[in-house]
Amino acid sequence: MNTTSGRDYTPLSLAKDLFDLGAVTFGDFTLGRTAVHSPVYVNPRKILSEPVLLRNIASYLDAEIKAGQGRRRPRLSPFSLVAGVPFGGLHIALAYSLVSEVPMCYVRPAGAGGKDHVIEGHHEPGQTALLIDDLMTGGGSVLQNARILEEFGIRVRDAVVLIDREEGGVENLRQHGYNVISILRLKTMLTFYYESGLITPTWYERSMNYLERRPPTT
Repeated sequence: MNTTSGRDYTPLSLAKDLFDLGAVTFGDFTLGRTAVHSPVYVNPRKILSEPVLLRNIASYLDAEIKAGQGRRRPRLSPFSLVAGVPFGGLHIALAYSLVSEVPMCYVRPAGAGGKDHVIEGHHEPGQTALLIDDLMTGGGSVLQNARILEEFGIRVRDAVVLIDREEGGVENLRQHGYNVISILRLKTMLTFYYESGLITPTWYERSMNYLERRPPTT
């Protein structure tokens, strides 16, 4: 896989890399624990096997986050922690932490027998964390992690997601008071693949029709 590196890396570079990696596939897929069938499946965890790609993503995130904070009207609030959403967001958050030198933490899922959640990584009450996830559908995982962090006294105002499936996640989180920045949206990816000749008109139309007709996921 050939990845564009450095300052030339863009969201469409990421879309192409994900496609070349086999992280975007077409067929008949059941999403998560639901009975919903989708014609397109995105698996960003394959990025784990491509350290150059992971570094490019982290560098791009670092540049975008700094640009967002540097605007006259900042898109992101100041933060002193980055929190990865288990499990898909952990490697993205860790790579970003290494590039940006922002300390990382994460919510360790509750264990068997109802054991309480634990925050891994040094943290202090009153700190603000930026949540990072790799893929968002309805926003439930981001919302759950934000609430647990807040139970430990860590404020959460913003989340950055690598790929937004555009199935209601942004709207859901905004209704709960959280701002979300999406690096890539699934419709943008599909249009890029179609216009680049990477997918057939049939799969493009099926996937776009699915997203247009699919009710928001909560």
